[in-house]
Amino acid sequence: MISASKAGIPKPGPLNGANSRIIRIEPSKGWVSLKLRELWEYRELMYFLTWRDLKVRYKQTFLGVLWAVIQPFFTMVVFSLFFGRLAKMPSDGIPYPIFAFSALVPWTFFTNGLTQASNSLVGSANLITKVYFPRLAIPIASVLVGTVDFVLAFAILLCMMLYYGIIPTVNIVWLPLFLVLVIFTSLGVSLWLSALNVQFRDVKYVIPFLTQFWLFATPIAYPSSLLHEPWRTLYGLNPMVGVVEGFRWAMLGAKTAPGPMMIVSASVASLVLASGAIYFRRMEKIFADIV
Repeated sequence: MISASKAGIPKPGPLNGANSRIIRIEPSKGWVSLKLRELWEYRELMYFLTWRDLKVRYKQTFLGVLWAVIQPFFTMVVFSLFFGRLAKMPSDGIPYPIFAFSALVPWTFFTNGLTQASNSLVGSANLITKVYFPRLAIPIASVLVGTVDFVLAFAILLCMMLYYGIIPTVNIVWLPLFLVLVIFTSLGVSLWLSALNVQFRDVKYVIPFLTQFWLFATPIAYPSSLLHEPWRTLYGLNPMVGVVEGFRWAMLGAKTAPGPMMIVSASVASLVLASGAIYFRRMEKIFADIV
């Protein structure tokens, strides 16, 4: 029998040697940091999670990516018929179909991201229980998937603007700001709901009711100009109010500029995102145990 030393096999040494590296993963305690640097280090994983969710969404579908356009388009048709023609809802001097569709483009991005991200942790249970990675990557990837749908719906909006002879004004330079705001809002609410959904599985039944109520609490079928100050500014406590009115102002040159309402909406969206991220990180330590 040949000994390990004669066979050229090194003897096991202490674990704290010069070339060894010990990584210890422990549950967080008390106030925790968001570890955004760690999230950046796992950016490739977030890319593949986004690509996975995108393929799953359109896999074995008959219409494929056309679903990104069908949902807001037919909602616009229904709103135009009932609110625009029958109820004679004002639209700030803008043709009602494009008035409604310009709001439905960011709204569809928001609600799809909210729905998908809120159930993303439960849907990725096998991955969470087997591999360590920043759990924030899962809901973020689910929200980012909606950018593909947003681009397609935005292209239809540009075609409608061409049809109605509406030319974007210089206000369009503010459009990226409103896009960031809708991402912040969708991600912030999703972080709260996704973490709650792991612990309380009936949260997923609340999401359809929440989005339906939120739809009519947002000036999509009607303009916010129906409210007078200071109620119009307070209306901005709903962050999607600033997003919708901002899109109309940037794309269609609506006369009702967001103004102070936009500041309120941006502040609320930032607060929701920050609080949602903190709550998500505090609950992250028990995800693998109860998911």
